[in-house]
Amino acid sequence: CKSLIIFIALLTCSSRIQDQTEKISDSDAFIPILAWGGPPANETSYTRYKELADAGFTHSFTHFTHADSVAKALDIAQVAGIKLLPRTPELRSDPEGTVKRFKDHPALAGYNLRDEPDIEDFPRLAEQVRRVRAVDDEHIYYINLFPSRATPKQLGIDTYREYVDLFVKTVPIELLSFDHYPITFDGLRPEWSENLEIISEKSRETGNPFWAFALSLAHRDYPIPSIDHLRLQVYSNLAYGAQGIQYYRYWTIKSSRHNFHDGPIDINGKRSVVYDRVKKVNEEIRNLSGVFAGSKVIHVGRAGNVTSTGTKPSKIMSPFTNIDIENQEAIVSWLENGSRKFLVIVNFALEGNMMLHIDTENGSKVKRVDKNGNMYPLDSLQYDAVISPGDIDIFTWNVK
Repeated sequence: CKSLIIFIALLTCSSRIQDQTEKISDSDAFIPILAWGGPPANETSYTRYKELADAGFTHSFTHFTHADSVAKALDIAQVAGIKLLPRTPELRSDPEGTVKRFKDHPALAGYNLRDEPDIEDFPRLAEQVRRVRAVDDEHIYYINLFPSRATPKQLGIDTYREYVDLFVKTVPIELLSFDHYPITFDGLRPEWSENLEIISEKSRETGNPFWAFALSLAHRDYPIPSIDHLRLQVYSNLAYGAQGIQYYRYWTIKSSRHNFHDGPIDINGKRSVVYDRVKKVNEEIRNLSGVFAGSKVIHVGRAGNVTSTGTKPSKIMSPFTNIDIENQEAIVSWLENGSRKFLVIVNFALEGNMMLHIDTENGSKVKRVDKNGNMYPLDSLQYDAVISPGDIDIFTWNVK
């Protein structure tokens, strides 16, 4: 009899929880997830592109040596549900003819024009973009910028801010992208935070979205990424307003200079342990697209044991009255997306849990968002949690 009563109580509780559960969004909005260095041209097949899609990727970039290889890859990618951002020599030698050939293909996301240009490249790239856009003004024109740790010699100018400013003024492009791989055997690179600040600020100033990277390939000073490493990079990027996530690299290639190893697809074309880690994080990104896709940053800052430089202190905004962070540094980001606002808190650490305590206003209708995109009302005006390294906690409320 006692067992029956407990069973009925559990069913009632479960039913009540289900009744209170809502999905954050049922819209078609999504965060593009790019495999930088996707299947090489000689591995172009439905099996390989389906494997890419199964890991949660939506986009792929590959260097092709000829436009005919691009045509083959586009046809196969379309069947597998992948969009391509190809690069081929013909984009430079005959941009108009190449764009006319591919611009109507359903699997084309855009054109990858250059990686890490210095300022002397900007005028040529500006002319190339103008020529491409004269034929096709609907797709992405992708140029990836240096990270802030690049030297003035690499940039061609004294400071990184000047580099980014000049790029935006010179090249008529509507997407910002930069690579910065912050996790080394020695810990987090200190300049990463300022790099996020600079790109995020420029994105808000121009109204152009930005895409950012997570390192998924071990090499040189960079370890095999754990799931905590991947989350730290991805969630920090999203908290700063990134509208696309890129992984470097997906396919491991031979390099005596860089000693590449253990990318999601290893040097032998087999799945490594990183494949499943990336797949898990990509699933989380997809589930949380209702939070991040199309969101606008109201304010982003740091709280807790702040050691990063080039950042701003966090703020407290209604309907919250207090946010306490213990043990670690946290990114505290306030986002707006349609009729909802969000508070996003990231444990900005490679090791060690973060203690979070928040207080909300009387009568507030704050809900917590879990990794499946479900929203749950808070049980009280206070909330406490332990957040693992690189992980995230999200809260939302309706502003209309």
